Parts: sequence; structure tokens; C-alpha cells
Amino acid sequence: MTGLLTFLAPLLLGQTPVVPATEVSLLFAGDAMQHQAQIASARTSEGYDYSGCFEMIAPEVTAADYAVVNLEAPIGGAPYTGYPCFSAPDEFPAALQQAGFDLFLTANNHCLDRYSRGAMRTLQRLDSLDVDHIGTYASPQALERFHPFVTNIKGMRIAFLNYTYGTNGFTPTPPLIVNYIDRARIRRDIRRAKDLHAQLIVACLHWGDEYQLLPNTGQKELADLLVDEGVQLVIGTHPHVIQPMELRYDEQGNPRALVVYSLGNFISNMKTRDTAGGALVKVTVARDPMNRIVLQSARYTLVYTRRPTTQHEPFVVVPAEQEVQTHPYRPHLKGFLQKAREIFSQYNQGVKEYFIETRD
Repeated sequence: MTGLLTFLAPLLLGQTPVVPATEVSLLFAGDAMQHQAQIASARTSEGYDYSGCFEMIAPEVTAADYAVVNLEAPIGGAPYTGYPCFSAPDEFPAALQQAGFDLFLTANNHCLDRYSRGAMRTLQRLDSLDVDHIGTYASPQALERFHPFVTNIKGMRIAFLNYTYGTNGFTPTPPLIVNYIDRARIRRDIRRAKDLHAQLIVACLHWGDEYQLLPNTGQKELADLLVDEGVQLVIGTHPHVIQPMELRYDEQGNPRALVVYSLGNFISNMKTRDTAGGALVKVTVARDPMNRIVLQSARYTLVYTRRPTTQHEPFVVVPAEQEVQTHPYRPHLKGFLQKAREIFSQYNQGVKEYFIETRD
């Protein structure tokens, strides 16, 4: 009856009724990093230009109803630095926003690389872009207001949570708050998301062991806890390499939850085979006859960071399969594809690959 009243009320007022969407597409990308070579490549006489970095992948990102990326470099101000303590130019998150990303994850092990003041400045810059962001908070009041983050996407109330295993030994200075992984707290946050009438809960975890292609025991146990508590999407980052994905099913054989242990790198200057790229995961959720939001499908596509061959070329995120067809001798490209597909074919459960094509 409530849904019928929602539909009829605008008609009684002479307005066009809002019809909730039957499907929503969500897209998740991995670690958006800024190493020193990337910063140098983007440098211009007037500042920094990242517009070329995402132009080949932007149509896929913008096609999603809501796109999420892990911002693994604080926007801490000059001097701009890469590893081990990152600080990216202001133009970097602006370019990610222009590429179509709607939600920025900030709880990761590098969020305090420029200490608490750098994390605070990151929040200020993201606010200035008017983009959604979760994981770190400027005050307890901001945490209370924005966490869990519940947003309305085409009529569906979807909650997003973001936590990190640690911050490389740095400690946030009050009033700054970083969401660390704590099971009791996560349980409370999930309950609160339900109290806020979230119809779907997404937990984004910065976890696991770097450069390991399979999840560790801690990841598996935490994923089990999250699913048991009612989280439908578990999305992992941090290892800088891909890790398996699995759709989990209920007793009736319907998709219950999706677990993605690691998306790998979205953009970086990491140079080994397995760090040369990552995966984009596209999830479609839909309303069932009982008006519940359920998982309809989950697919992945592989992306690769094309490095410049001359000083003034950008680092470019490209569809990996298309790249290997046109530029087969890119460093580590074939090896990255082969190993990622080997892992996914052996360990993925219910999540298949799809391909995107762009014009180079």
C-alpha cells in the first residue's frame, strides 16, 4: 500500500509520479594511485592535467548509475610526492570525478601519509568537488551524520561502509576520525544501516596481503561475518593485485551476496606483472516481486595502465583485452591478463568476464 500511495500522491497534486527504477547498476574500481612518475607526467606549465588518463575508460564508468573508486593518495597539497608517502595534486580527484566516479573511498593505509592535516585537506577538496566520500571524517559530528552513508540511487536506498586495516603506523589526530576494521563496530554500523532503511548494504574493505593473488584467512573470515550480518556486496582493495570473486547463494539458489577480495590497481606506476592492472566489477541489482533489492548479476572486466613512451604522454587506463589486441608488446600486459584469468577461472564463483571496446 505504501508504494501505491507514493505513486498516487503526485497525481493528486497534479505532478508527474516518480516511478522507482527496477534496476540499478553499480561499478567498482580498485586503487587510484599517484606515483612520482604519474605526477611528473601530468605536470604542465599551468598546473597538472589528468584529462587523458581516463578518457578511454570514462564511457564505461559514466554508463553505471553509481561508480565507486578507492582514492589511495591523499590530496595533501604541495610538494606533491609519490611512494612511500603520497600527496596528489588537486587535479587528480577532479579528473576521476570527470571520468564518472560518484563515491570516493578514503579509508586506506595511505590516508595519513600527510598526517591528519593532509587527510583533512583531502576531505575539503572532495567537498569542493561536491562528490560523495566515506571512510575518514573531519569530526565525530561528521561521522555521526555521514556514516553509514545511505544514498538514494534511482529510488533504491543503498548503504556504503568503508574501513581500513591500518594507516602505516600513523595515528589520526582528533577531531579527525579514520574507520578502522573492528568487528564489533562493523556489526553496529550494519545494524544502523538497517535502521536507516537501507535496502542494500555495501562494505568496502581495505584489507589483505599485498601482492598475494589469493585472500588470506582473515579476509575470508571477515567476509563470512559481513555476509552473515546482511551485507550483500563486499568489495576489497589494498593488495594491488586481483583476487578472486564469488557470488554466494541462499538455500533456494538465489544470489545472496557478492564477495570481491581485491580489485587490484585501477591506475598506478607499479611495474610488476600482477600490479600492471586490475578489474572493474559491474553489479546489477533489481527489485523482486516483494519490492526487495536483490542481486541480479555481477561481471568483471580487466583494465591495464598504459605507461607513457615519451615525456609528455599521460598514463592511460585502457581495457586490457583491447590493448593486447592492438599493442601486444606493452610491458607485462600479456602476463597480467594470463595470470588474472588463470586465477579467476580457477577460483571465481558465478562472476564472469565481459569486454568493453573503445576508440584509441
